[in-house]
Amino acid sequence: MPSYVLLVNLTDNGRKTIRDNPNRIREVNAEMKAMGVTIKDQYALFGPYDFISILEAPDDGVLANALIQLASRGTATTMTLPATPTEEWVKRLVG
Repeated sequence: MPSYVLLVNLTDNGRKTIRDNPNRIREVNAEMKAMGVTIKDQYALFGPYDFISILEAPDDGVLANALIQLASRGTATTMTLPATPTEEWVKRLVG
């Protein structure tokens, strides 16, 4: 299953939501799972991004749909990067 790195920035509304209901993070993760996206790992960050998540999804379309659903709420912006395991990448290069 394809893997992705998701970098998340909360908007002002997103920060207020998390401040008032920290459990909202778990709720969103459950929503992502219901849309077919598995969150393999997740971290809160200091710096230019608020969160980083390692995701798996059956394909780009499933992930895009889930992220559009979340982005439409106006609580976060995201940057998504496809991620290939290093060993798989080396095999592709070697042939």
